Amino acid sequence: MDRIASFQVDHTKLQPGMYLSRRDGDITTFDLRFKKPNTGDLLSHAEMHSVEHVAATLFRNSAAKDAVIYFGPMGCQTGFYFLFDSRQLTDSQAVDLVKEVFAAGAAWEGPMPGKSAAECGNYINLDVCLARAQCAFYSEVIQNWTVDQLSY
Repeated sequence: MDRIASFQVDHTKLQPGMYLSRRDGDITTFDLRFKKPNTGDLLSHAEMHSVEHVAATLFRNSAAKDAVIYFGPMGCQTGFYFLFDSRQLTDSQAVDLVKEVFAAGAAWEGPMPGKSAAECGNYINLDVCLARAQCAFYSEVIQNWTVDQLSY
């Protein structure tokens, strides 16, 4: 069997940031790495879940919402995947969108999106303060990120 591309990245050297993970036809996947892998410093389930709800809401309400295919957590608890339609967004536009979303998440003042039993199967661990803090951290990490830095 072929090894999947993400298993070929040296996770002992990977730093927080934004990386081009793969291209599948018109679908581009960015690896939004929040934490350094293999350090034990992982995002908690509540942090991941909270960021997911706020950031997904912001991505899907952005001017580029039609290009957004998916935003969701990595099983390794070190970050998120952002998938977009490259026919509608260039890599540079996608980098800018990620920056906008996380800056907006850091300043989020509203209630936690989807925080009810009817909207989420695990709404109990959602926390808007956790989402804001992690969005602020990541926004700072990527504030000057460019397309030239997308390589692992």
